[in-house]
Amino acid sequence: MSNLIFEIILVLLITDFLFERILEYLNSKSISPELPPEAKGIYDEEKYRKMMEYQKVNFRFDFLTSSFSFILMLAMLLSGGFALVDNWVRSYTENPILMALLFFGIIGLASGILSEPFSLYGTFVIEEKFGFNKTNFKTYVLDKIKGLILSAIIGVPLLSLVIWFYQSAGANFWIYVWILLSFFMIFMAMFYTSLIVPLFNKLKPLGDGSLREAIEIYANKNGFKLNNIFVIDGSKRSTKANAYFSGLGRKKKIVLFDTLIEKHTENELVAVLAHEVGHYKKNHILFSILLSILQTGVTLFIFSLVIDNPTLSKALSVQNPSFHIGAIVFGMLYAPVSFILGIGMNILSRKNEFEADAFAKQTSDGEALKSALKKLSVDNLSNLTPHKAYVFFHYSHPPLLERLKMLSS
Repeated sequence: MSNLIFEIILVLLITDFLFERILEYLNSKSISPELPPEAKGIYDEEKYRKMMEYQKVNFRFDFLTSSFSFILMLAMLLSGGFALVDNWVRSYTENPILMALLFFGIIGLASGILSEPFSLYGTFVIEEKFGFNKTNFKTYVLDKIKGLILSAIIGVPLLSLVIWFYQSAGANFWIYVWILLSFFMIFMAMFYTSLIVPLFNKLKPLGDGSLREAIEIYANKNGFKLNNIFVIDGSKRSTKANAYFSGLGRKKKIVLFDTLIEKHTENELVAVLAHEVGHYKKNHILFSILLSILQTGVTLFIFSLVIDNPTLSKALSVQNPSFHIGAIVFGMLYAPVSFILGIGMNILSRKNEFEADAFAKQTSDGEALKSALKKLSVDNLSNLTPHKAYVFFHYSHPPLLERLKMLSS
């Protein structure tokens, strides 16, 4: 049975790799070599050629990085690499919590080291070449260090508690883990911008002036109490612009990138903000959190049904069952379910984006939102004609042309 599970893992891994490469190939070929009629008025000829080059470079780079990861995973599976790490960990401790922490720590550190050259190349070569990168090497290194420290501060206690529940609560451990993770997700949704973002970026309240006045007029007109409008120094790392909504209740915040403010008119910025307000008014954020909590509960329940099966560990040539090896095998076998759930979440997300656009059109200036979306797409060198299959499987936002069509209807 363990051999069958191992073979299923290999089939899933190879199928996923080939499927993703086919999707990426189709998407790369969907870009017209000439400026299509629907892109006129959005891209000019020079910018369109730059977009094509950017998409081509990223396609090749993504193929290289994904192939490297695929070969590395195959090597780990076929050589018994996971068993080797497990044996090394067991030579130091038999404590289940310490074993798991050491095991995942080694795997994570090795993966990070091996992928680092790709990360450096993507940031300082590709993004630099196309004028996006504003990160200096010092900031890059500090981000990595902060990320590792943050992962340790948050990840170690969480994983320790999960395994402690597994050891102490028997078959119902998944309920306690579900409660723990649910509280964690809600906490992060409420306080991520307040606690985590300032570790990496400067957040400052939007200062007094005509923009703040225009935003406050819009908020008051639409019954949206908003005191927390922040500007983030996104230009510290990239020229790309964005805006997002975070938090719940009195902790809700709207964050505007300084690059967004720099490149857009006040009407466009109010329209972008109206889109973010639409997400809140339509309860998209709350519903997404509740859906994520439900999905986590279902996953944990299925996990609890199989984690005690020693066949999972033996599938990776580990004779002594353990939580960490069982969790890795389960994650690989659960990948198709996660993939299907991801498709569903993307469909829902695209629907929510259309609804937020419609809300912005009704309560603000639809033409200003269209103008802002065009600018964002051009500034980010976005593909205006992605392949429909790629959109279906991977896009969390509708393609620009579809959004423009809806806003024009």
